[in-house]
Amino acid sequence: MRNAALTLGLIGSLLGLVVGFFSYGYTEVASNHAELTEVFGNFDNVALVRTASILGPILGIVGAAMARARALWGGILLIVSTGLMFFAFGMGIFTTFPIAMTGIAGLLAVAAGRPDEEKAHF
Repeated sequence: MRNAALTLGLIGSLLGLVVGFFSYGYTEVASNHAELTEVFGNFDNVALVRTASILGPILGIVGAAMARARALWGGILLIVSTGLMFFAFGMGIFTTFPIAMTGIAGLLAVAAGRPDEEKAHF
């Protein structure tokens, strides 16, 4: 389960990184060109979108990297990353896979335990 959390978390976070680049870039272009927001609209909370565009994928990558050694901490970071991306971007055609992959990876990492050790991470 730890390897699955690592793989899913890394793929989902990299997809989230692409969404984050475009979202942050759109907010920057929209702040400089008001006519763009008249045509395509703007985000309700630009600061949240900019923060989640940077922190969401980074926390996901860090959580995925930690999933093998420290599954509980990595899982918590992956779940936080999922929450940031969900609340900032919402569920859409381009955000469904990053949100679902990092969320499942977070749940797998939290649920993972080492059967060869006496005590799991809880």
